[in-house]
Amino acid sequence: MKRRTVLHAMGALAAVGALSGAGLAPAMAQARKVLVIASNQDVPNFDPHIATGYSASAFLRNVYDSLVRVEGNPVKVVPSLAESWTVSPDGMEYTFKLSPAAKFTDGSPVTSADVKYSFDRLIRLAKGNAWMVAGIIDTNSVIPVDATTVKVKLVKPFAAFLQVLPWLWVVNAKEVEANKGSDDGQTYLRSNVAGSGAFRIKRAEPGNLYEFEKVANPWKTGGGNLTGAIWRIIRETSNQRLAVQRGEAHFALDLTAEDMDALKDKPGVVSVVEPEFRTFSIKMNTEYGPLADINLRKAISYAFDYKSMEESAGYQQLMVGPLPHGILGHDPNLPVPRTDLAKAKEYLAKSKSPNGGIKLTMVHVSGLEQQRRFALVLLDSLKKINIDLDIKPMVWPDMVASTASPDKMADFFPVYQTANYGDPDNIAFAAYHSSRNGNWQNPVYKSAKVDDLIMQGRAETDETKRKAIYLEFQKQVVDDAPDIFGVLEKRKLAIRSDVSGFVFTPVASNAIEFFPLSLK
Repeated sequence: MKRRTVLHAMGALAAVGALSGAGLAPAMAQARKVLVIASNQDVPNFDPHIATGYSASAFLRNVYDSLVRVEGNPVKVVPSLAESWTVSPDGMEYTFKLSPAAKFTDGSPVTSADVKYSFDRLIRLAKGNAWMVAGIIDTNSVIPVDATTVKVKLVKPFAAFLQVLPWLWVVNAKEVEANKGSDDGQTYLRSNVAGSGAFRIKRAEPGNLYEFEKVANPWKTGGGNLTGAIWRIIRETSNQRLAVQRGEAHFALDLTAEDMDALKDKPGVVSVVEPEFRTFSIKMNTEYGPLADINLRKAISYAFDYKSMEESAGYQQLMVGPLPHGILGHDPNLPVPRTDLAKAKEYLAKSKSPNGGIKLTMVHVSGLEQQRRFALVLLDSLKKINIDLDIKPMVWPDMVASTASPDKMADFFPVYQTANYGDPDNIAFAAYHSSRNGNWQNPVYKSAKVDDLIMQGRAETDETKRKAIYLEFQKQVVDDAPDIFGVLEKRKLAIRSDVSGFVFTPVASNAIEFFPLSLK
């Protein structure tokens, strides 16, 4: 472990007020109950209607609130800003009763007008998590009944509506309007928070740390004893492991199987290895460059060494198509590419590069060892069909920026998709609907047929019919070969034993929620 990283991690644990190289004594920091989380991912944006990714989800769920929350395993939807709700018999109208105690950090109450403003802004911007309700609600859907009652009328049925609500954040309408500018408040919210969460952002140092402090007298009751938290950027997973092992961090979020093995029986460390709906695939640039050629994509899909990927991952199983095992509609018998060099060369001969002889590029998150290993598996696989690979580590915000247009995207873009709700729509829409183009979840892939199937699936409420739709969806995506379908890794977290109140939830499990947690 690099000495500089050790000092940074120790400084993070010590810091509560003004952070400095020396920091406070660790004992003082512990007395002030500051949770330290080691992650290799920066927060790309503070805007709750734009930012996505696990670091953004962790940030937003601690400084903002939504109508409902998710918790537990199995997952259940529980009250948040809404203390109760009712649903019409046809499932098309939801009525939420807001908690009269709910208030923003400036002390003003959270009202039905704030809910409407937030949902309307989300739909207007059509960014961030807007995909979750695209075509389901519009700017006429949210109707304030009185200050603490709000109705939501769906445009079309959506079986997973309650499950997506935890990720639709409510902002302080008056604060955003006062700072609206010419871009609907995007400039302001990029670096400011207008939320009601139990924590506020105290310091942001991209590439280094994000420091949170607990709000005085938060409106939510109960919770743990934390006075603050620090999201610390530690790029190398081995350094994250050592930080937890030495007591310099309380959580490590990006560990490899080898890291978890090394932590077994280490005093003061609790290892969490749990299944969840979390896919890993290597997306190919279907719109620009050599991989716009479907025959070349299929050649690569059959040349890829799936066994080596499986062995390098640990705590995993190979994906069978685009959906995770166990989710509604997944087809475990779906025919998918497996290593077959003869078939790879057959497709290569049909491509515009029949003899190979080209060089492609793959990016991966800097310091994320597992992605680097997968890139090396791809490198070795491509050599067998006379294709070279340039592997480029990048920090996450730069990777996100590179997906803005096909010409900026690398040939290969690795993506972990962690479900925010346990429904096939989550992965299907986020990762394969064309409206997501220009976003890290689906940079470039588009298909009118797949779009239509996805929209049918999210509107259909009959479970048998939904399954049939998603079976066809999976077949069509595999036939288009937009991804190398990789592995379903179990979530791997390392936690110090002096942390209490943490309950594993198999959706967004690495977007740690601070409020329930305590330190001894």
